[in-house]
Amino acid sequence: MNTSERKYSIIMTCYDQATELESNLPAFLTQEYEPGYEVIVVNESSTDQTEDVLKLFKSNYPHLYTTFLPKPNISLFRKKFAFNIGAKAAKNEWIIFTNINNMIVADDILKAVNDNLTDDSQLTIGYHVNKGIRLQSFVSLSDAAPFIIKGERRLSHIINRKHFKFTWGRYDFIIIRKNDVVEMLQLFEQKVSASKLLSIRLQILVRNLFLHSTTTLLVTT
Repeated sequence: MNTSERKYSIIMTCYDQATELESNLPAFLTQEYEPGYEVIVVNESSTDQTEDVLKLFKSNYPHLYTTFLPKPNISLFRKKFAFNIGAKAAKNEWIIFTNINNMIVADDILKAVNDNLTDDSQLTIGYHVNKGIRLQSFVSLSDAAPFIIKGERRLSHIINRKHFKFTWGRYDFIIIRKNDVVEMLQLFEQKVSASKLLSIRLQILVRNLFLHSTTTLLVTT
């Protein structure tokens, strides 16, 4: 595919995050990306003003689509279910899974992603940095598996730590083709023992300390 023809579906989930949506969603909706894109927000049956905030945004941004997780699900795999709902609603081949808490730093982030994305990678993860983003690509899902199944990704106080994010593999978004989403989401189901989690963390640490050639630093204006 010609890189100039790629269209993206940006998918995020939210639960009682009306304030975060008001603050951060505009940056996702105002990306300067000529081929076009859509933003899909999956409301996990919020009990605050989330639905009202989304309705207001939808009236002003036609490329915003909203859907919902039918009922609260407190299981470990709630995020997986919500992402799956968003992926099924996506119209485009390329999916970007992200988090409403991850503030975009510029209006050309999506263009930067597209300009540096390689078609021979099955999955790419991205990190927000001070002046742009950093991409890390994987040839196969099995290669990326340690990053996806890490148990600490589900702990908000760990995810939101800003220091040494790349070193420890605390990524901010995932880029993948729609056809590969189901296989990728299966990784969210894997439970890991404490010893296995320690092994995964060390594997990621060693890889990211010594294999900097696998990443791309993008500085936006």
